[in-house]
Amino acid sequence: MSSDSNSHSFFGHPRGLATLFFTEMWERFSYYGMRALLLLFMVEEASKGGLGFDVREGSAIYGLYTMFVYLLALPGGWLADKYFGLRNSIYYGGIIIAAGHFSMAVPALETFFFGLFLIVVGTGMLKPNVSSVVGGLYSKDEPARRDAGYSIYYMGINIGAFIAPLVTGWLGEGFSWHYGFGAAGIGMVIGVIQYKMTEKYLGDVGVVPESTGSQESDAKRRSIITKVLYVVGVLTAILLGLLFTGTITIDPVSFASYSSYIILGAVLLYFIYVFTGEELDSDERKKIGAIAVLFLFSAVFWSGFEQAGSSLNLFAYDYTDRMIGPWEMPASWLQSVNPIFIILLSPVFGWLWVSLAKKQLEPATPIKFSLGIILLGTGFGIMAIASEYVAQGDLVLPTWLIFTYFFHTAGELSFSPIGMSAVTKLAPKKLVGQMMGVWFMSIALGNLIAGLVAGEMGESEMSSSALPELFWSITQFTVGVGVVMLVVSPIMRRLMGNVR
Repeated sequence: MSSDSNSHSFFGHPRGLATLFFTEMWERFSYYGMRALLLLFMVEEASKGGLGFDVREGSAIYGLYTMFVYLLALPGGWLADKYFGLRNSIYYGGIIIAAGHFSMAVPALETFFFGLFLIVVGTGMLKPNVSSVVGGLYSKDEPARRDAGYSIYYMGINIGAFIAPLVTGWLGEGFSWHYGFGAAGIGMVIGVIQYKMTEKYLGDVGVVPESTGSQESDAKRRSIITKVLYVVGVLTAILLGLLFTGTITIDPVSFASYSSYIILGAVLLYFIYVFTGEELDSDERKKIGAIAVLFLFSAVFWSGFEQAGSSLNLFAYDYTDRMIGPWEMPASWLQSVNPIFIILLSPVFGWLWVSLAKKQLEPATPIKFSLGIILLGTGFGIMAIASEYVAQGDLVLPTWLIFTYFFHTAGELSFSPIGMSAVTKLAPKKLVGQMMGVWFMSIALGNLIAGLVAGEMGESEMSSSALPELFWSITQFTVGVGVVMLVVSPIMRRLMGNVR
């Protein structure tokens, strides 16, 4: 890290954290702004400007889209590590994301799906690498400060996520869905401009790919990657052309159902490759094993948490009393509740971890994970109680969802920033981008499952009588997984070695 990156301060942290804070804030503005509208737009009647899909099909497409957003984080991290460098990947990814949102602003089915494709590719390039650069701003002998830095960074994510549904929801539900998608693109453009103007504060972190050999071998490797990227690009263009012309069709529900097995298989093969193809010492192998275990628990957490944009969003739309006098609040505005709590609680959690660390009382990462999953399950318990009233034919107040999001937020702050920080501390330097990609693959799997759950709810048109049983089942499962994490935490501590 160059001295320039340390010459300024951002809340007592490196000034480069501010660059990444605002870059990710605007990226999340674009993503969450569009996400708040996506499923509602797909299931809305065509006569009202929507696509007219049934809930099951729309939920499957939603789950596949959010899955691929995070699934491509693994190749995005790998390409950054081996080819582009972390910093270039952030810049290129932001440009592609903006192009995707502007494509969705055009009212046509083809431009809608093409826009989703571009956002998937761009986010895969940007998301894992901006998170990895955050970790690069800190030395490995200050883990508590790094955790606090990620908590501040996470607050930036949620400022964007808070503002986004208010803007895009007002435009999308009040005027035109496509206005909302266009506003998301404008936010990403602002983020890219800010990133390039303040990039100097990052010093030399992530400027060039990690070298794995001689200059000659690195040049040969990049030449091969260039050819592979060209072939993949051509094949992708052909596939998109066949889909858009109707030459081939894909059943989104069936595809989504099988995709979970594909992700698990891909992750398994990747870890086999890492253990057999990378030069790792015994300590590094144990830490990679710890990341593999964290992957599984992370997938469970996100399968519950990410129902905010699918099943909980549909619940807000169909079963929540949103009338304020003569005015009906947009359902998408409730997507801003979680970010509000994040903004309020992030400084508290950041202070808490540092204070406990000074007193040598800070819980280890596995304990924090367990706490996060149990709090998630508690939130679904609240939804189960609310569903009992819905099953009797009543609309419920938004306060039920607000309390649910409070517990989900507390769980998120005990889980997500800690998980990102743990990955950067556990992963060998040459594999940081790839391991961050694995972390986001767990989120991909969770998003897919969340979409499938929403689809099952929609199979009977969100049958109100089925909701209590569904939410009670989710509550029992998530709390049970949290307890299992608590039980296996001593084993995890041994695998993690000197990383808490």
